[in-house]
Amino acid sequence: MAHKILIVDDDRDLLMLLRSSLQRVGFSILTAETGQEGLRQFYNERPDLILLDIALPGVDGWKVCGRVREVSEVPILVLTARSETGDRIRGLDLGADDYLTKPFELRELIARIRAVLRRANPQLSQDKIAVFDDGELHVDFESHDVFVRDRRVHLTRREFRLLAFLVQNSGRVLTHQQLLGQVWGPEFVDEVGYVKLYIRYLRTKLEEDPSRPRLILTERGTGYRFARK
Repeated sequence: MAHKILIVDDDRDLLMLLRSSLQRVGFSILTAETGQEGLRQFYNERPDLILLDIALPGVDGWKVCGRVREVSEVPILVLTARSETGDRIRGLDLGADDYLTKPFELRELIARIRAVLRRANPQLSQDKIAVFDDGELHVDFESHDVFVRDRRVHLTRREFRLLAFLVQNSGRVLTHQQLLGQVWGPEFVDEVGYVKLYIRYLRTKLEEDPSRPRLILTERGTGYRFARK
């Protein structure tokens, strides 16, 4: 079955171009020209991925992203004319999965869509465990449930992907580039600040004393390691 993509952009010409181009490569397309209409389509149609412009009339893309994230982990790829690093970080912090600056090549957009969909729907390989439980931390890789000392912990999808990659490689030192490539995608391998920010988020939620972590350890100048008991 074709993946269903919702495109939310107030540029009608771009909207039509993206619809026809993505339909030609096998995607099913929904469109909206305002944030309000985008949210209505999201609630009614449950798309597999959202392409979201930031500069929308009325309810802007930031608000749409935030409202979607309140109820769903559907992948969101932000399309925007803004190229500032601060805007990229804001979008990712709100829960966007990727960020593409206009103008862009259609081939790059299609490649990004496919990469985001792959990352959003990972298939557990035969050598990966389905559940990790060391008596303190419990991680279910299929249901995405996380408990610390029997306390349920809510993680965003990106936080969970980062934790899962660390736990599944327990005891190994993972470089910043490995973490970025796996969790954010290869186009983010130089954005070390993203890893540091999300490690801080995880430590705040998982560690008894985030300033003295026992689960996620820093390997100075290299990356991080999930500590085996």
